[in-house]
Amino acid sequence: MTKAELIDDIARRSNLSRAQSKLAVEAFVASVTASLKKGEEVRLVWFGSFTPVARAAGLARNPRTGAQVKRAASKTARFRIGEALKSALN
Repeated sequence: MTKAELIDDIARRSNLSRAQSKLAVEAFVASVTASLKKGEEVRLVWFGSFTPVARAAGLARNPRTGAQVKRAASKTARFRIGEALKSALN
């Protein structure tokens, strides 16, 4: 599902206009991003949780050449699925 498809689906399910749905999706993404940047976990009990993770610098291997390269430290996010969503999928 693309962002546009998500916006259309939310508009259809919620009786909001497409413009309102777009604003809601963008606000959700901005809120999650801001919380993760501050180092805070975002937890939606029925859905799952987004957790910020710091990756230390280290060595990586170029799969094409096999040469080792230095990898800089970085921040990323992990998603852990909630039990209700997991049950719905199985």
